[in-house]
Amino acid sequence: MTVSRAIAQFVGNLTWEGLPPDVQDRARACLLNSYGIALSGWMTPYAPVARETAITLFGERPTGATMLGDGRRTTVAGAVLANGALFHGRAQEDTCGSAHLGTIVVPLLTAMCETGAYPLDRFLPAMVAGYEVGGLLEGEYIAGSREKGFRASPLYGVVAAAAAAAKMMNLGVERIDAALANAASFTGGIAQSLLEGSDEWRYQVGASAMNGLIAADLAAKGSVSAQESFEGAAGFVRAYSAPGRDPQSLVGDLGKVWSLRRVAFKPYPVCAFNQTPVLAALTIRENVDWRTIASARVRMNPGETGYSGLDSQGPFSTVTGTLMSTPFCMATTLIHGEPTMEAIADLSEGAAMELTRRIEMAADEEIPPLSCVTELRLVDGTERRHEQMMQPQDYAYDWADLATRLRRIGDLSGVSDRAFDRIEAFAGDVPNSDVKLVVEAFGLPVRKTGGRSEKRADVSVSAASPS
Repeated sequence: MTVSRAIAQFVGNLTWEGLPPDVQDRARACLLNSYGIALSGWMTPYAPVARETAITLFGERPTGATMLGDGRRTTVAGAVLANGALFHGRAQEDTCGSAHLGTIVVPLLTAMCETGAYPLDRFLPAMVAGYEVGGLLEGEYIAGSREKGFRASPLYGVVAAAAAAAKMMNLGVERIDAALANAASFTGGIAQSLLEGSDEWRYQVGASAMNGLIAADLAAKGSVSAQESFEGAAGFVRAYSAPGRDPQSLVGDLGKVWSLRRVAFKPYPVCAFNQTPVLAALTIRENVDWRTIASARVRMNPGETGYSGLDSQGPFSTVTGTLMSTPFCMATTLIHGEPTMEAIADLSEGAAMELTRRIEMAADEEIPPLSCVTELRLVDGTERRHEQMMQPQDYAYDWADLATRLRRIGDLSGVSDRAFDRIEAFAGDVPNSDVKLVVEAFGLPVRKTGGRSEKRADVSVSAASPS
């Protein structure tokens, strides 16, 4: 049996009732987190750009899917292109290893259901299918694909989107197989924008969702697709990764090793690999005045220190550069405390920039992923050492904790509690809820600094905008 056929059988046979209870809980938490972070990303400038492209390419469709936070409707493809940029705007989405699958799968399924073409009882199974298929490939092949310069979300996200869309369409195993093969041919996504600080990565997730949708729809219409799209001599694994586990044996993990169990939620609006360094800086800050730090060395796993932009000490020209830079994220945290989007976007903050240049990175194979060791040398010659050892489950907040965190972020962003009431009602009760609750949540006015409210569609830039 080919790899795509084995995956297709898993997707076709997947049922919500057959999932372990903790996997069901994590799926609902991922859904809530995706909407909650997107609600608080209303001021970021990326979605407005994607919306105008969607309207240019697809036009307005009165019976189509809503560009959330804008109100206009367009095709499903146009809506996922626009909404992906919104869900990715804060850079605070969930992460399955290195892939931000929620920014791809959730906007796609929301748009598909809103049009009325697909029933809500397929939503959660389709979402789980996307996370599991994308997570399976990311978990095994990320090291090789990262080494080649590919970014995880657009590379594995297209396949995840195709699996989710095919499940939502209720395709048979043969057509799911074709959808996956199409997706393997349509995928990609380089990480150069992270190095240069440009915006392409913000739009990659929407484009990935759109390509996954196209892959599934072509399959539904009868496309003839490669049989060995993943394991073949010119297939996905060889093209995008380094030798690893045989994909034929890898698919045996489906339904046994659940990718949703390793999904983590970001407490701060910075790169996933910078969450733990920020936590370390918050602890260090309690005992060390940043003005007394002469130099610092941060030791992390080589798979993280080698990631695009993590070791950068500036200068920075955009917020992409600062949120990717471990030295900057630690520096601004040491000075100001818990990082906000405004702090991360403040490219003129002299103290943070100066301290950033005193913090260097070092790769250490003995440091596990999502952990760091910080070695400080103070101006009086004394040395300090701080270990921050974390695992994905440390960031796997349960529903109650996550809901509280999301509302706190929303309060800082001017989002009303009524909006969170609606997304909690939808995520907690789907398929017995109504997707209109999600659309309504994103349509509620937001509170700007000074207490004035305004419609989201009127806002296109903010302090988080690249300069």
